[in-house]
Amino acid sequence: MSAVTSPLPASQPQGLPLWQVERQTRASRLAGVIAIALVVLAASMPFWADAAWMREFVEIGCYFIFAAMWNLLAGYGGMVSIGQQAFFGVGGYVMLALGNFVGVNPFVAVPLAAVAAGLLAWPLSRLAFRLQGGYFAIGTWVIAEVLRLTVANISAVGGGSGTSLTALAGIARSTREAVTFWMALAAVVAAIALVYGFLRSRQGLALMALRDSEVASESQGIDVKRTKLWVYIVAAFGAGLAGALYFVGNLRISPDAAFSVNWTAFAIFMVVIGGIGTIEGPILGALIFWALNRWFSDYGAWYLIGLGTLAIFVTVFFKQGLWGYAQQRWGWSLFPTRRRLVLGTPPASPD
Repeated sequence: MSAVTSPLPASQPQGLPLWQVERQTRASRLAGVIAIALVVLAASMPFWADAAWMREFVEIGCYFIFAAMWNLLAGYGGMVSIGQQAFFGVGGYVMLALGNFVGVNPFVAVPLAAVAAGLLAWPLSRLAFRLQGGYFAIGTWVIAEVLRLTVANISAVGGGSGTSLTALAGIARSTREAVTFWMALAAVVAAIALVYGFLRSRQGLALMALRDSEVASESQGIDVKRTKLWVYIVAAFGAGLAGALYFVGNLRISPDAAFSVNWTAFAIFMVVIGGIGTIEGPILGALIFWALNRWFSDYGAWYLIGLGTLAIFVTVFFKQGLWGYAQQRWGWSLFPTRRRLVLGTPPASPD
């Protein structure tokens, strides 16, 4: 347990309470043990589980990573974007280009594609950050549309109809599915660790202060522009990673699939349902969305109506999302980022 205990001043009478600053809770410690056990169990799935369930896990993992990055950007940073699919698509297409045309192993190309998406975010931020509020949201969507139209006019990658990932043709299907699964599992663990570590740092505190008030944050010495830039780049990196992983598993990509605004719409749905501004929220939201998509997507328009109705119900009766409500009602926190002051009484000194 990470704790800081105050020294007892020489002038303080014996018997008065000491204080401790704790950052972990009993629930978080238990969750950590369970999480390690689940990761170890999941890592063994390629040796005993059906391939269909591994593909489902990869899909859930991509949903979660993309939603977690949107939550970091909007839920913690206050930068509401509806154009994060730009980096999702870039990740997918860079992975495909490196694999099909450069000869890079597609599995090696996945992290390289994520880096490319993060690097692209730097010049794009110069455009997006000129806008504020709703204009920023619309501006990010316009950037994504420009990228979609650009890729749709590149015949080398199939133009508007897309193309297939041929670089994996020489790899056995079982090997391909197992490696894709392990990469998705590692990416999910890394995404949680990255977001959790960032939010527990001084930069994380600066980010949440920036969300509440940029003016007040700047007056306290926080470099607002630099903080926003780094969060934007990290969110783009994660979105690119999700896109590269998704299309490695899907084996085919097209501009309409990669740059669809539905990706951001689904991310918003997952974060709002699970709990915006929490690490647990996107995890819960991704599981709920996957379950609804798996069992009800065949209903077409009624499925979309059901998603909208559920989102309205949660926003009306659970304004902080399902996990946000549980956290507020029962104090559940599997990934605590706040410090708690705990008082304790020292033992009485012997006479």
